[in-house]
Amino acid sequence: MFGREGFSPTSAGVGGTISVHEVLMQVEGYGYRMTLDAALQAISQNPAFANLLARFIQAFASQISFTALSNANYQIDVRLARWLLMSHDRVDGDEIALTHDFISLMLSVRRPSVTTALHVLEGERFIRSERGRILIRDRRGMEEFAGNAYGKPEEEYRRLIGEL
Repeated sequence: MFGREGFSPTSAGVGGTISVHEVLMQVEGYGYRMTLDAALQAISQNPAFANLLARFIQAFASQISFTALSNANYQIDVRLARWLLMSHDRVDGDEIALTHDFISLMLSVRRPSVTTALHVLEGERFIRSERGRILIRDRRGMEEFAGNAYGKPEEEYRRLIGEL
């Protein structure tokens, strides 16, 4: 997951010309697009830009590996808390426009599991969930609930790049 702080495909940041990934915008916003040739030219002509892209790729790799670890070690309610915190990091305000179907796709679980996990987070008063909309009410509490499932990749991002 990335927002205005990142880019895709990350393979372009290291001179790659092929991407095997599909990129989706999960919440409304803006994105910028440039041709691969323009990106490769900017990388070759601007070492500071190339370095920034490399640091983002490292932070992103940390997030990806931590996602795999979280998926293997944590229950759906903790994974959902982590994913909502990551989404919250990348939006303005406390409201995130997401459907249960989209969340189930992102977490690779059945839709009813998302509904159950949202109820757990609502019961703890961390969020308020309505149709297609989640309001973050107690971020600090949700961070504590997520425990070790959230935070390490974000620390790596801050170390390499700065605040999200």
